[in-house]
Amino acid sequence: MSLAVVRSRAPAAGRAPEVTVEVHLANGLPSFSIVGLPDLEVRESRERVRAALSNCGFDFPVRRITVNLAPADLPKESGRFDLPIALGILAASGQIPVDSLGQREFAGELSLTGAVRPMRGAFAMACGTARGQRNASPPSPRAPELYLPAENAAEAALVPGVDVFGAADLRSLCAHLARLAGEEGARLAPVRAGPPDAGAAGATTSVPDMADVIGQRGARRALEVAAAGGHHLLMVGPPGAGKSMLAARLPGLLPPMTDDEALASAALLSASPAGFSPQHWRQRPFRAPHHSSSAAALIGGRNPPQPGEITLAHLGVLFLDELPEFDRHVLETLREPLEAGAITISRAAWQTDFPAACQLVAAMNPCPCGWRGDPSGRCRCTPESAARYLRKLSGPLLDRIDIQIEIPALPTAELAARAQAPGEHSAAVAARVHAARERQLARQGKTNRELSGRDTDAVCRPDAAGETLLREAGERFGWSARAYYRVLKVARTIADLAGSAMPAAAHIAEAIQYRRVFADR
Repeated sequence: MSLAVVRSRAPAAGRAPEVTVEVHLANGLPSFSIVGLPDLEVRESRERVRAALSNCGFDFPVRRITVNLAPADLPKESGRFDLPIALGILAASGQIPVDSLGQREFAGELSLTGAVRPMRGAFAMACGTARGQRNASPPSPRAPELYLPAENAAEAALVPGVDVFGAADLRSLCAHLARLAGEEGARLAPVRAGPPDAGAAGATTSVPDMADVIGQRGARRALEVAAAGGHHLLMVGPPGAGKSMLAARLPGLLPPMTDDEALASAALLSASPAGFSPQHWRQRPFRAPHHSSSAAALIGGRNPPQPGEITLAHLGVLFLDELPEFDRHVLETLREPLEAGAITISRAAWQTDFPAACQLVAAMNPCPCGWRGDPSGRCRCTPESAARYLRKLSGPLLDRIDIQIEIPALPTAELAARAQAPGEHSAAVAARVHAARERQLARQGKTNRELSGRDTDAVCRPDAAGETLLREAGERFGWSARAYYRVLKVARTIADLAGSAMPAAAHIAEAIQYRRVFADR
């Protein structure tokens, strides 16, 4: 046999499309060619595979070797194709049974000694394998088998419907494949994931608790409303007021992730440079990029397109601290994905859609020095400089942020009374948030933030007193149509927290208070 076919997958931003590795050995001058749009990392696999085969005791064929990575129009990157290329060469040269490859999938980078090194995107690859099995026609009665580096097997095993095997080195994997074909050899055992709920419980113990927040009753209430309705939130206050502390506690208030949400989030994080850890299973992502981040880092870029921070925060929280310090062009790129919950990255030859249904939480100071309005009078910023600072945020961007609140500095007396009056724990707040979310899902099948204009008219209509109050506030503050509807959605969330069938005047009044920070800008 001079031809072997091995199945693998490419690390394409959480989707992991299937790649077929075809290895052909022919007579002629010895050579080793890889075709199929490989990048430099993949082309360098020739030397890694050659050394790994020799150091594991296999013969490297002195023939003309051609490796084709199909489909040819899909860019191939990373060293994950080392393992399937090596197995293809061994199968094509008759050193391992061709039948042992079957419909199994393989991925992993090889060291020169033959050890299988970890890679990124293992969870996404397992999701792709499971998805391919569900879409197969006719479907196979057996679960598909996926062979990965031993260090990546635990995270991939969290995906249901896939048998995951961890390989420490090339020699042990080949012995396992020989055993499957009826020959002698040691057999690998599939990796079994621990109970997902237990993993989630272990992860949530590290989530910051709301009880740590001193005072800031109004900010705590706004955070609860934001969590209940999925609303975007902007906090304005002096340094040390607790803005970052509050933002870090939002994930602990959000409802638990469903199975589909956990799989989608983990697949995206798995393909990122930082990767995905099983300890974070079912834990909502919290991304906090630095204010020096570029537009490509925030929304995605490169060629082929790769996801940015807004996609990696999908179904979780994107926290932007020191919001005016971000480049204005970078902030403006957030406008469309915040509205649509998705983003399309287009390049000359590629167009890719990424999910971006995250919850934005932003924090900023009221002026360049941060102390504007402080009773101590320490602010030395002129009104013009403070106005310029606020104008770094455009009106269209602010329109998309549902809740905008001011957070005052804490008095020393309140700090000293912390032990006598501990704050409410996250578990109690999360229970109210979960109940409000359940009301929303039962009523309209989505969060209040996701309501369309027609849906808002149908489910957010206030009583007569509330409608009069809302109309007067809109005329006084000059709200746009978007701002008007966002106040309605926030009022609907406040009513859901209170268990009210419809927004009343009190709910409308509270929602209006969350839009007054920039009313006179």
